[in-house]
Amino acid sequence: MSILKEKDKEIVRERFAHLRGKVKLINFSQEIDCDYCGDTRALLQDVSELSEKISFESYNYIIDKDKVAQFRIDKVPATVVVGEEDYGIRFYGIPAGYEFASLLETIEMIANNEQDLSEETIEKIRSVSSPVKLQIFVTPTCPYCPPAVMMAHKLSMLNPMITSEMIEATEFPELSAKFNVHGVPRVVINERGHFEGALPEEMFVERVLENIREEIIH
Repeated sequence: MSILKEKDKEIVRERFAHLRGKVKLINFSQEIDCDYCGDTRALLQDVSELSEKISFESYNYIIDKDKVAQFRIDKVPATVVVGEEDYGIRFYGIPAGYEFASLLETIEMIANNEQDLSEETIEKIRSVSSPVKLQIFVTPTCPYCPPAVMMAHKLSMLNPMITSEMIEATEFPELSAKFNVHGVPRVVINERGHFEGALPEEMFVERVLENIREEIIH
């Protein structure tokens, strides 16, 4: 079953013509109690067929325990995007609507090893020495969400201590309730601190670093 229309495939194929390195899309799903697992798997399969630089693997969340543990997956549908290494970048929920753009941009970023960040940001983020988990709650209809997702993914790619998760809020209502997600994008830092909105690079980085400093103090 194909998800993408032919005209959309052609547009993406042209974008992917500029990919330099190889990227692997790793999907985790299950057959029951997962409304979007099938569509997510089909979407990723579609995307992987648009460039010889992209490969695709799919695993069962219930059966393939070794892979689930290896990639630290705790819910489905899940998408891991890896290049020469696993940068800790995850998509939980179907990357559809505006978040399809985040998926494409993430593939391009990893394949071409380009983060497009200031030298000041790079220096600050590479100096982070404690684990940081960024969870970005989004909805497919939110036009302000992709910039927040991509900023988190860029930071994750810069520093192995940082992981970044896009979480589609409506697919995981219990998690959204846990973190009081009433508006998106909402960025949750180490499951404690948070902020809302697609902040500019400097402000986004500073809010993340502020939360890290507060954790150290307390």
